[in-house]
Amino acid sequence: MGDIPEFKRGQIVGARLAGESVTKTASLCDVSRATVSRVMSAYHQEGRTTSNRINCGRKRKLSERDVRVLTKIVSKKHKTTAAQIMAELNVHLNSTVSTKTVRRELHRVNIHGRAAIAKPLVTRANAKRQFQWRKESKSWASTFQISRPVSY
Repeated sequence: MGDIPEFKRGQIVGARLAGESVTKTASLCDVSRATVSRVMSAYHQEGRTTSNRINCGRKRKLSERDVRVLTKIVSKKHKTTAAQIMAELNVHLNSTVSTKTVRRELHRVNIHGRAAIAKPLVTRANAKRQFQWRKESKSWASTFQISRPVSY
């Protein structure tokens, strides 16, 4: 009963309680007959139409608050390694986390490790010098004749 929306489950239960057949209910709600039977058996046995999907799966090691602490640590020091972040985060937490957990949680909040830029950045002074040189060199194009190939 996981992927069916709550509204559709309610439609299935309503149609069946209104006296529709399983086949007619399945065609009305655009689901299989097995789905109708499964929804109705859950409704009769447990009296519910909701899914337990939110409670399934492994629980997260870090809470939302812990993830906020993690992102704050990373935003203060951009060039720290996962091991350094792990050591600092373990001071704040009751339980310990691994470097893999740190990386996984950072990826989940869209923070990825990147290599530093190999090319040095152009300083403001160098940019001005380049601009001045380009302005002075602009007249060079008029001094040179570009020869074009002769067409036969």
